[in-house]
Amino acid sequence: MKERIGLMGGTFDPIHLAHLHIAEEAREAFALDRVLFIPAAQPPHKQGRRIASAAQRIRMVELAIAGNPHFAIDLLEMERKGPSYSWLMVQEMQQRQGEDAELFFITGSDSINDLPTWNHPRDLVGACQFIGTTRPEVPFDEKVLLDYFGPELRSRIHELAVPMMEISSTLIRERIAAGRSIRYLLPEAVADYIEKEGLYQ
Repeated sequence: MKERIGLMGGTFDPIHLAHLHIAEEAREAFALDRVLFIPAAQPPHKQGRRIASAAQRIRMVELAIAGNPHFAIDLLEMERKGPSYSWLMVQEMQQRQGEDAELFFITGSDSINDLPTWNHPRDLVGACQFIGTTRPEVPFDEKVLLDYFGPELRSRIHELAVPMMEISSTLIRERIAAGRSIRYLLPEAVADYIEKEGLYQ
């Protein structure tokens, strides 16, 4: 029986409770054996913005997922040179995990609707099933997905309705810059680490 592995990529700058909640909901709903958190080294759409160092973002993920035996960090993207593209990441992950693994890419519904604009989208969906977390104001665009992928590949893109948590890394950075509390938006260990390192001030 194949191991079912969730892939959760992101800048994680910083990681917060919504990331963890989505990962756990996906793990439970799709019977995933584990979820790998994959920090991006050089996100192609976020160049030019000041971010925490790679080592700091790795440490924050480690602190956030400690205590959940189904969560792990994977440094595949950190170890590869150049921008982070999902197709390259999934190809490498397939080689690492082998034929005994079934991969599930966890992302938001807005990203699902943009899938046709990604690098090698049909190859990507053929290699890796997708779990798209939906919210009422951003449903799946069925016409776009069916027209582009066809019924067979479309069946590999799954919806996951999760309770909305209005938390984002941007919000957390803005609150820190404004001198406001970030408690209860992210794990306590991560909040303590951010304070100790003086991040985002």
